[in-house]
Amino acid sequence: MTDRAYALFEEQQQVRGIDLNEVRSKLKALRIETPSWGYGDSGTRFKVFPKTGVPRNPFEKVEDAAVVHRLTGLSPTVAIHIPWDKVEDYGKLKRHAESLGLGIGAVNPNLFQEEDYMLGSVTNTEAAIRRKATDHLLECVDVMKETGSRDISLWFADGTNYPGQGDIRKRKAWMLESLRELYQALQPDMRMLIEYKSFEPAFYHTDLADWGMAYNYALKLGPQAEVLVDTGHHAQGTNIEHIVAYLIDEQRLGGFHFNSRKYADDDLVVGTVNPYELFLIFYQIVLASRDTNEGIRQHVDNIAYMIDQSHNIEQKIPAMIRSVLNVQTQYAKALLIQHAEIEEAQRNGDVLGAEDAVRRAFEIDVTPLLHSIREEQGLPLDPMRAYRESGYGTQILTRGKGGAS
Repeated sequence: MTDRAYALFEEQQQVRGIDLNEVRSKLKALRIETPSWGYGDSGTRFKVFPKTGVPRNPFEKVEDAAVVHRLTGLSPTVAIHIPWDKVEDYGKLKRHAESLGLGIGAVNPNLFQEEDYMLGSVTNTEAAIRRKATDHLLECVDVMKETGSRDISLWFADGTNYPGQGDIRKRKAWMLESLRELYQALQPDMRMLIEYKSFEPAFYHTDLADWGMAYNYALKLGPQAEVLVDTGHHAQGTNIEHIVAYLIDEQRLGGFHFNSRKYADDDLVVGTVNPYELFLIFYQIVLASRDTNEGIRQHVDNIAYMIDQSHNIEQKIPAMIRSVLNVQTQYAKALLIQHAEIEEAQRNGDVLGAEDAVRRAFEIDVTPLLHSIREEQGLPLDPMRAYRESGYGTQILTRGKGGAS
């Protein structure tokens, strides 16, 4: 059945002029990092619903991440969050991950859960608190050295709730001062990914509110600083794919934190609320991968794809499997866009023809393609079903309820 379905799919795409060998090659190269915190208990400011079987320590988080990779073939690295994943011996954590076929991915500092940071971390009016926050960032660089991590992913909760609460320009200067010290501590093979968020937990202003601010800091710091786009961190109606295209053209798009949101930063499973948006993001990435500028092509190849979700009511591992599969599906569809048809429509001013060429790729059922690739790689055709039948979800129940997050 798989062979017959793929043969029909292949025939259809050949008629459309799509090179499936290139598509298959790019799909096999796709890597989507999963976050350690996505396997533990998490929730909203209203309630955390503890689950039975969640990891009790970073080593068990890595074990759960290894299950996702083993079933999907998509997630060979796991991001860690400090101090949530703090251990005495990071070399031991790295070796544990490697024994399971994983590497340690991005290191994420935590500058939002201590009492000292109520009025800001690196932007606090108290010099001692700014020093403490910067020292934590430098500590995370040391963790990167021990784990072999390439990226440090920065999100700051810093901001104010009321006019006059803080001096916005002073806070801007303090943040740059801290980021410069961190940047100087990076090794040549490391990157700083600067994330932004339009609001929350601060509601009057956030110190890193949008991509332009993150981009400005990156320009001031140097080539090892790039922007990280979290798909849930924008105001309603924001054209995220426009931001993606702009940052690619500037060669400053470092990576993504993929999730979905309906109203604000809901951290829902990526691709469940607006899959067309995810597809259109990948459209811009695939388009850039065809650019005649070699620098643009190399830049696109270096984008980090990461999941960042707070699975509040979902079972953790199945939710993560669904997340990475949804990303893979929309990427596959974007690879089937007929760019020559779009270019011709653009030259002729054919607005509806260009839009139709994009949308038709989104409407293609890529199941036969993905099944064929999984079969070739020795992966289960249906990773969700394979997980349910593996018994792993039952085995981890012995961990008890409410492990460390």
